[in-house]
Amino acid sequence: MNYQESLDYILGTPNPGGVYERNVMQSLLEKLGNPHMGLKYVHIAGTNGKGTTSAFVASVLREAGYKTGLYTSPFIQRFNERIQVNGEQIPDDDLARITTKIAEAVPAVMAEGRRRPTIFELITALGFCWFQEQKCDVVALEVGMGGRLDATNAILDEDSVVSAMVNIGFDHMEFLGDTLPLIAGEKAGIIKEKGDVVVYGQSPEVEKVFYDKAMEKHATYTRSDNETAVVKTMDVTGTTFRFGPWRDMKIRLLGRYQVRNACTALTVIERLRLHGFTIADEQVYAGMEKAIWPGRAELLRQDPAVIVDGAHNPQGFEALMETMELLFPGKKLNIVLGVLADKDFQSGLDIAIPHAKKFFAVTPPSYRALDAGELAADIREKSEVPVAPFESIPAAIEAALAESDKDDVIAILGSLYQVGDVRTYFGRSKFG
Repeated sequence: MNYQESLDYILGTPNPGGVYERNVMQSLLEKLGNPHMGLKYVHIAGTNGKGTTSAFVASVLREAGYKTGLYTSPFIQRFNERIQVNGEQIPDDDLARITTKIAEAVPAVMAEGRRRPTIFELITALGFCWFQEQKCDVVALEVGMGGRLDATNAILDEDSVVSAMVNIGFDHMEFLGDTLPLIAGEKAGIIKEKGDVVVYGQSPEVEKVFYDKAMEKHATYTRSDNETAVVKTMDVTGTTFRFGPWRDMKIRLLGRYQVRNACTALTVIERLRLHGFTIADEQVYAGMEKAIWPGRAELLRQDPAVIVDGAHNPQGFEALMETMELLFPGKKLNIVLGVLADKDFQSGLDIAIPHAKKFFAVTPPSYRALDAGELAADIREKSEVPVAPFESIPAAIEAALAESDKDDVIAILGSLYQVGDVRTYFGRSKFG
């Protein structure tokens, strides 16, 4: 297969309809020669902040001279973003070659009476193959959904150096449960026997789930005391903060929630040092400052300021609104909003409405998207904030820009699926 045929094969895989089990992924990897074995992993699960924390950890490890793989989802502008080594995306030709090999292995999996591997399982196998070929020293491995049954959880106990649990919120409740402890229980499934677990400081009921699982697995438990971080400066260029021994730590990502994610990453780095990774202080400072994660409170232009964010659940909306209030105190926002119908966008609207000057409703590029007209109708039912639907994301952005003075602020949010179109509109074609 060529590159496009490979993408069509992967993305055209039918959804199994909620039937998930680990044995399909294990069978597929076995047919591929077990490419996941023998590598070292930092395995990162949670609801909000997985990708950012992975990016921080990978950036520091690269700065320290380790050949570092990075596996994340979803992609923003180009599929290849999901699989990177030392900041370089998997080349098209290699993606096509490995996908052809995977496609040849799938019939053998199904011949054992198993279902066809899912899209995510195929992509995860692709990542494992590429990281093995590249002989990575370590891989920052982001969990897709949940943890216990996730395709990434095929890694062996002895290969997982550190497991990290980031912020837990309400998402994918049809699969993971309808309470935070139930969701945390699924995420805790990546904790390995006699492993090393770092937990983002959050509600006691969630932390208890992780602590109990760590004790059950005889694992070392470390809480990231992110609430002790002291923000020293924050503006549209980035944030400087103090956390434990780290003074004047600078990150380019915006918002207090990114400081909390950075603290989790720093705690992971400290644990990696105890496992024999040689990482100097100056490499930590440099790696943290160089880390970029597009589409998360990303400033795309000024006068007027335009911020794009992939916030798509209540916690994401709350974090972004907190950030906007810190950066632009007292400012009402012109909000370009597109949401997926199967997300809790109603709670998101309740959070966003008090901050809104006007809504510009759009339809994200996903079969799961809520139509812009329906979204606009929902906003009208909830508030008297002006709202208008638009046929395309560029049309909505153009209207928001036309109606904004140079001192206004435009926030674009609601779904990661629309971030690629937004970044393209503003000429940001490169990931990172």
